[in-house]
Amino acid sequence: MNQNCTIREIISEERPYEKCEQYGAGNLTDVELLAILLRTGTKGHSVLELARKILYPVYWQDGILNIHHWTMEQLMQIKGIGKIKAIQILCLSELAKRLSKADAYQGLDFRTPSSIAEYYMEDMRHRTQEHMKLLMLNTKAKLLGETTISKGTVNASLLTPRELFIEALQKNAVSIILLHNHPSGDPTPSREDLLITKRIKEAGSLIGIELLDHIIIGNNCYISFAEQELI
Repeated sequence: MNQNCTIREIISEERPYEKCEQYGAGNLTDVELLAILLRTGTKGHSVLELARKILYPVYWQDGILNIHHWTMEQLMQIKGIGKIKAIQILCLSELAKRLSKADAYQGLDFRTPSSIAEYYMEDMRHRTQEHMKLLMLNTKAKLLGETTISKGTVNASLLTPRELFIEALQKNAVSIILLHNHPSGDPTPSREDLLITKRIKEAGSLIGIELLDHIIIGNNCYISFAEQELI
């Protein structure tokens, strides 16, 4: 236990352990769960206070999802959070994403937009920039490979079908799916989204690679161009 903590803080820090042992992890609050992983506080700040600052900062309102927003530099600006604790929190965020993705993989079907959206949801919905992925499929709709083809605001003038289809041809893909996120959380297609989709579908038709869908990921929601008959 941190030698800088007062007796009162030590007792406060031990309570989540006792509560978990007595009632099980499912009965702990989000703050208590994070406090157990952080283990110790610092002088003048109990580990529960540190956990609360991370989960409920004044400038973000997402609660436990704030775990995904922090950067190393931001975390280390919090008094009591050094490099080791910052790394622990970043690894916790990554582990949560991988657990969610592994769970979604059980129902993954590249012919079903909802399963594709669920699989990529945790990877993409917390990003602060737009990322567009290209998914390349074989004749049985099995994934041959995926690649990120643009970062930042999706711009039809910068994203050229030529570069995209070079990737697809190298993988011997017979069909492709576009997938990107909207950091605003609203998956409604923009004018640029509609224009890019139209250009890529037309180019694919000329060389025999079908654009099956364009899926836009929002905050726990998505829009599929195929489902909406926009493609």
